[in-house]
Amino acid sequence: MNDIINFLGVHIEMVYILIFSIFVGVEVIGKVPSVLHTPLMSGANAIHGVVIVGSIIVMLNAETNNILLLSLGFLAVILGTLNVVGGFVVTDRMLEMFKKKK
Repeated sequence: MNDIINFLGVHIEMVYILIFSIFVGVEVIGKVPSVLHTPLMSGANAIHGVVIVGSIIVMLNAETNNILLLSLGFLAVILGTLNVVGGFVVTDRMLEMFKKKK
Protein backbone atom coordinates (compact mmCIF):
# COMPACT_ATOMS: atom_id res chain seq x y z
CA MET A 1 0.00 0.00 0.00
CA ASN A 2 2.89 2.34 0.77
CA ASP A 3 4.28 1.73 -2.72
CA ILE A 4 1.03 2.92 -4.29
CA ILE A 5 0.92 6.02 -2.11
CA ASN A 6 4.57 6.81 -2.90
CA PHE A 7 3.94 6.31 -6.63
CA LEU A 8 0.94 8.65 -6.53
CA GLY A 9 2.94 11.21 -4.55
CA VAL A 10 5.76 11.21 -7.07
CA HIS A 11 3.47 11.25 -10.12
CA ILE A 12 0.68 13.48 -8.84
CA GLU A 13 0.84 15.64 -11.98
CA MET A 14 -0.05 12.62 -14.10
CA VAL A 15 -3.03 11.88 -11.88
CA TYR A 16 -4.25 15.47 -12.31
CA ILE A 17 -3.83 15.24 -16.08
CA LEU A 18 -5.76 11.96 -16.15
CA ILE A 19 -8.65 13.40 -14.15
CA PHE A 20 -8.67 16.58 -16.26
CA SER A 21 -8.66 14.58 -19.50
CA ILE A 22 -11.63 12.53 -18.28
CA PHE A 23 -13.63 15.70 -17.65
CA VAL A 24 -12.61 17.24 -20.98
CA GLY A 25 -13.48 14.01 -22.82
CA VAL A 26 -16.93 13.84 -21.28
CA GLU A 27 -17.61 17.47 -22.19
CA VAL A 28 -16.37 17.07 -25.77
CA ILE A 29 -18.37 13.88 -26.36
CA GLY A 30 -21.48 15.45 -24.86
CA LYS A 31 -21.32 18.40 -27.27
CA VAL A 32 -21.10 16.29 -30.46
CA PRO A 33 -24.31 16.40 -32.53
CA SER A 34 -25.99 13.06 -33.17
CA VAL A 35 -25.36 13.38 -36.93
CA LEU A 36 -21.60 13.17 -36.33
CA HIS A 37 -21.63 10.17 -34.00
CA THR A 38 -21.43 7.59 -36.81
CA PRO A 39 -18.31 8.93 -38.57
CA LEU A 40 -16.59 9.66 -35.26
CA MET A 41 -17.29 6.18 -33.97
CA SER A 42 -16.00 4.63 -37.17
CA GLY A 43 -12.80 6.64 -36.95
CA ALA A 44 -12.31 5.82 -33.29
CA ASN A 45 -12.65 2.13 -33.98
CA ALA A 46 -10.14 2.36 -36.82
CA ILE A 47 -7.66 3.91 -34.38
CA HIS A 48 -7.89 0.74 -32.29
CA GLY A 49 -5.98 -0.95 -35.10
CA VAL A 50 -2.96 0.78 -33.55
CA VAL A 51 -3.63 -1.15 -30.33
CA ILE A 52 -3.61 -4.39 -32.28
CA VAL A 53 -0.35 -3.57 -34.05
CA GLY A 54 1.25 -2.41 -30.79
CA SER A 55 0.29 -5.56 -28.94
CA ILE A 56 1.62 -7.72 -31.77
CA ILE A 57 4.93 -5.84 -31.63
CA VAL A 58 5.10 -6.32 -27.85
CA MET A 59 4.43 -10.03 -28.26
CA LEU A 60 7.12 -10.33 -30.92
CA ASN A 61 9.70 -8.68 -28.66
CA ALA A 62 8.75 -10.67 -25.56
CA GLU A 63 10.87 -13.52 -24.32
CA THR A 64 9.39 -16.96 -24.92
CA ASN A 65 9.37 -17.83 -21.22
CA ASN A 66 7.50 -14.65 -20.17
CA ILE A 67 4.01 -16.14 -20.06
CA LEU A 68 2.41 -13.08 -18.42
CA LEU A 69 3.54 -10.69 -21.15
CA LEU A 70 2.58 -13.08 -23.93
CA SER A 71 -0.88 -13.73 -22.49
CA LEU A 72 -1.53 -10.02 -21.92
CA GLY A 73 -0.44 -9.30 -25.49
CA PHE A 74 -2.69 -12.06 -26.81
CA LEU A 75 -5.60 -10.72 -24.78
CA ALA A 76 -4.93 -7.22 -26.15
CA VAL A 77 -4.97 -8.56 -29.71
CA ILE A 78 -8.26 -10.40 -29.15
CA LEU A 79 -10.00 -7.49 -27.40
CA GLY A 80 -8.68 -4.93 -29.90
CA THR A 81 -9.89 -7.04 -32.81
CA LEU A 82 -13.31 -7.48 -31.21
CA ASN A 83 -13.54 -3.72 -30.69
CA VAL A 84 -12.59 -2.89 -34.27
CA VAL A 85 -14.92 -5.47 -35.85
CA GLY A 86 -17.78 -4.70 -33.47
CA GLY A 87 -17.41 -0.98 -34.04
CA PHE A 88 -17.59 -1.34 -37.79
CA VAL A 89 -20.62 -3.64 -37.50
CA VAL A 90 -22.42 -1.07 -35.34
CA THR A 91 -21.39 1.72 -37.72
CA ASP A 92 -22.77 -0.26 -40.67
CA ARG A 93 -26.05 -0.80 -38.86
CA MET A 94 -26.29 2.90 -38.05
CA LEU A 95 -25.63 3.84 -41.66
CA GLU A 96 -28.42 1.48 -42.74
CA MET A 97 -30.86 3.69 -40.83
CA PHE A 98 -30.07 6.63 -43.12
CA LYS A 99 -30.69 4.75 -46.37
CA LYS A 100 -33.95 5.33 -48.18
CA LYS A 101 -36.52 2.57 -47.94
CA LYS A 102 -37.47 0.82 -51.18
